[in-house]
Amino acid sequence: MLVERLAAVVSTEDPPERVVSVAREVIATLTEAERIAILNAHPRIGADVRALSDLSRAEQGTDADADTLRELAELNEAYERKFGFRFVVFVAGRRKRDVVPALRSRLERSRDVELATAIEEFLRIAGARLENETT
Repeated sequence: MLVERLAAVVSTEDPPERVVSVAREVIATLTEAERIAILNAHPRIGADVRALSDLSRAEQGTDADADTLRELAELNEAYERKFGFRFVVFVAGRRKRDVVPALRSRLERSRDVELATAIEEFLRIAGARLENETT
């Protein structure tokens, strides 16, 4: 849904900033269910690296020890139970153990605040990926 709507108003020649700006505008018109579908399309932080796309694997890295992976799995489950959508964060090469405090902190938020934060994190990821494609 998002890709189709973006394709109608942006081109591959547009700079990443414009694409992200237009994406933000389009997302603002989507239903909550559609916004959640965007977030749920992302892999869990700490997911089995064999199940990740090349981009996600490169962004998430493979640095986690078994205790960190177990903690991330538990926190991801708690997050999804509380909010009803996947935890999305701009990792940008951070170690998985460095993401744990962010996940814990975001579990303390309200659902509305967290949905808005997760969408902004999605847009940061998209912007970084687009920027990497143009460099």
